[in-house]
Amino acid sequence: MNGRELKKCTEEKDLGVIFNDMKSSRQCLEAYNRASRILGMIKRTISYKNRDIMLNLYKTLVRPHLEFCTPVWSPHYRKDRILLEKFQRRFTCMIPELKDMQYECRLRKLVLWTPEERNVEIEQI
Repeated sequence: MNGRELKKCTEEKDLGVIFNDMKSSRQCLEAYNRASRILGMIKRTISYKNRDIMLNLYKTLVRPHLEFCTPVWSPHYRKDRILLEKFQRRFTCMIPELKDMQYECRLRKLVLWTPEERNVEIEQI
């Protein structure tokens, strides 16, 4: 362009959504990393891990990072869905009274959906 060579770009970030060859893997990884840092901070600073307190902190501070622009990058690859599911499993294990339960039981007790079920619900709205 005007005698200058343009650089080839393989990744672009626009309004917080990462486009990398139109694949969502990078976006899922970034969302996982951001949410993981916040969850780590909660784990280190909150000593009274009551179910209601932890659930409110998760819903207000962590989950928005996992669901940011989900309709745009909704994870299509199994590995990305597993990554986000792994995160929610990790969170539910942080609550002492639920730690020894199966994952599905923990979700029912907390009235949470799996990330995949939640994505379907968001897309229907």
